Amino acid sequence: QVQLVESGGGLVQPGGSLRLSCAASGSIFSPNVMGWYRQAPGKERELVAAITSYGSTNYADSVKGRFTISRDNAKNTVYLQVNSLKPEDTAVYYCYHHAFDTGRQSWGQGTQVTVSS
Repeated sequence: QVQLVESGGGLVQPGGSLRLSCAASGSIFSPNVMGWYRQAPGKERELVAAITSYGSTNYADSVKGRFTISRDNAKNTVYLQVNSLKPEDTAVYYCYHHAFDTGRQSWGQGTQVTVSS
């Protein structure tokens, strides 16, 4: 089992920035992918960005050029730098970990990002 702890959410004005962090602990195996989903009120959960243990990244079209995902494998931590925030980015952001070998997926508890003036 992998435990994920997110931090870094908050209230920010449009155009602002935040840095989300997700620290993983427990039975972490490579190769794996870690990333972020988000869920806004009344909407389905959607993939925001992901990064494999090899460093390959994937982004939702809506965040390309504004969000950057990175990871520190030594610390088992993934980061999401979110810039040029828009009100439509308001959501609960969930960190996830997916182990390729076992297919097991783990989720964090979520961190709220609110973009409002």
